[in-house]
Parts: sequence; structure tokens; C-alpha cells
Amino acid sequence: MPVTVTEFQENVAHYLQLVSKQDVLIMQDGKVIAKLTQPPKDKVSVAKSLFGILPQKTTWDEAMEERANSL
Repeated sequence: MPVTVTEFQENVAHYLQLVSKQDVLIMQDGKVIAKLTQPPKDKVSVAKSLFGILPQKTTWDEAMEERANSL
């Protein structure tokens, strides 16, 4: 989601919550100057969060696709 620097400054809390769902692009003079995004997730913790939810024969790619579709 692109936002101006001014909009971002005035509503920081809102954009910090929004970044859990999508990246926030901070724009100045029509150009992206920053990108606010979630830190990369550890694959082991993601896999552990899926333990018991998916069938044992599920591949990593299938698990990631299933997770992406659930967000």
C-alpha cells in the first residue's frame, strides 16, 4: 500500500498494524523512499505452527500456499 510521508507520520500506529497484512510503501515526490514490511519468518517456527494441522505428506510449498491463502 503506497502512502505519503505526511500520511505515514500522521498515522504511524495505523500503518504499523497494517504491515501485519501487507507491505507499506512510503512515498515522497511520487517515488518510493522506504518499504515497511514484516521481518522474515523462521521456516522452523512456521513449520511448527502447522504441526498437526496438515497431513504428514504435505510438502513445504503446499504448506506455505495453504498459509498464504488463509491470511
